[in-house]
Amino acid sequence: MTIFKQRQMWLQQEMIQRGWSGFLVTHHVDIYYYCGSMQTGYLFIPAEGEVLYLVRRSLVRAEEEASADVEALGSWKTLGERLRARCADGSAAGAALRIATELDVLPVQLYLRLQTSLPGAVWEDGSLLVREQRMIKSPDEVAAIREAARVVDAALETAIPHIREGMAEFELMALIEHQLRLRGHQGLMRMRAYNSELITGMVAAGAAAAVPTYFDGPAGGTGLHPSSPQSSGRAPIRRGEPILVDLGCMIDGYLIDQTRTLVIGDLDPELQRAYDVAEEVLRATEARLQPGRIAEHLYLLALDHVQEAGLSAHFMGYGADQVKFLGHGIGLEIDELPVLAKGFKYPLAPGMVIAIEPKFTFPGRGVVGIEDTYLITDNGFEKLTMTRDGLIRV
Repeated sequence: MTIFKQRQMWLQQEMIQRGWSGFLVTHHVDIYYYCGSMQTGYLFIPAEGEVLYLVRRSLVRAEEEASADVEALGSWKTLGERLRARCADGSAAGAALRIATELDVLPVQLYLRLQTSLPGAVWEDGSLLVREQRMIKSPDEVAAIREAARVVDAALETAIPHIREGMAEFELMALIEHQLRLRGHQGLMRMRAYNSELITGMVAAGAAAAVPTYFDGPAGGTGLHPSSPQSSGRAPIRRGEPILVDLGCMIDGYLIDQTRTLVIGDLDPELQRAYDVAEEVLRATEARLQPGRIAEHLYLLALDHVQEAGLSAHFMGYGADQVKFLGHGIGLEIDELPVLAKGFKYPLAPGMVIAIEPKFTFPGRGVVGIEDTYLITDNGFEKLTMTRDGLIRV
């Protein structure tokens, strides 16, 4: 039995417990997660019976890739009848259906169209159920993330000797991206959050790294234009200023997230101390990465640590642009569950993969910090990121 069939069966068991008739998967990442293909269409998983993949394009590829029955999407006029025919409780004409879907990402226009196609159906929000299932990674998923970590490490170490005073941020980013792509990075960093985008990562130095932006993270970067206002810009890298290198990489659909702070020469004492506290927070959090630990508690303990160090005003951003988390799950998307933040009561469990990123932002001066990605194991954790620890002096 394939991993995709196992995932479908788990979801079917959960649907039966909730009294749902089926789950219509519309989000392309979730479609891939459940059937192994990412062609344009919709995946329908009935509470009982075989899964149906209705494909607009490319039908040929879907037939080759998908762990599901594959049919052409065809006319929307017949969609409701075809979905009802797959539901065990829909065999009787007019029987009410309870259909779940990912309402966190479903466009309103599509939702209205689905309501028209299935008159009388009750629509449920199944997005949290899917995201919670995806929290626990299989060995194959972990292997892909581990390979992505290896690629990031090799790419960064290859690029470091080429860093020179006066080079533009985007030049360094281009060097790193080139090395990542040569090693198999797919060039994407998928996010689930609405209107959120992320390129390969962020490389920014000095004051430019501390420029805030819409992206929900502790560092912004100017970007090259207001139409893409994040990450690397044209600012030259100068001696003595922190170079924040926050990198991702996608291998076989799965992501790693890693940050290192570099400097040409030495940091000034205040920034060096903040960097040292970031490492302290990371190590203290590592020591608590055990199954059963509550995600929220790790964040609150980090806040206490930072407050004792007198750096609360700079932790994970500055002023109104501070973000309220310490880390996040990662997998097919970079903003997965669990989140290490207030209100997230998930206990850590074996198979979770979490990026932890304590950082400090100093407007006009820069951002310092570190980020590693961890697999929660039966007895603790495995650090998946491989790049050398500590401030990297060039």
